[in-house]
Amino acid sequence: MLNGLLSNCIFCRIGNGDVRSDKVYEDEEFFAFKDINPQSPVHVVVIPKKHISDLSVASDGDKVMLGCIQLLIAKIAKQFSELNNGFRVVSNCGYDAGQTVFHMHYHLLGGRIFAWPPG
Repeated sequence: MLNGLLSNCIFCRIGNGDVRSDKVYEDEEFFAFKDINPQSPVHVVVIPKKHISDLSVASDGDKVMLGCIQLLIAKIAKQFSELNNGFRVVSNCGYDAGQTVFHMHYHLLGGRIFAWPPG
């Protein structure tokens, strides 16, 4: 069961296995799955199983988890040959940034060339 499971949080429910997803990775702390509305050829969502609404409310107690999730994203990226030339990692924090699911998550995107600046 997820740490801090919120029954109305879709990402808590996905990570707990209550909602089907196209799983890419899972361990005791993290869950990764293919986005249902991909914005690039590779679009994976990576979540901590601990419910945190967004990065702006993470605490000093989350330092290890935050470092581990970054390393995990790099590990997952190596599974996709389309990402050999690079990838983008995005975490939207709050309504103005475009966050729609209020469970901290990262988008691993790649397989195409991205413009800069984004948005």
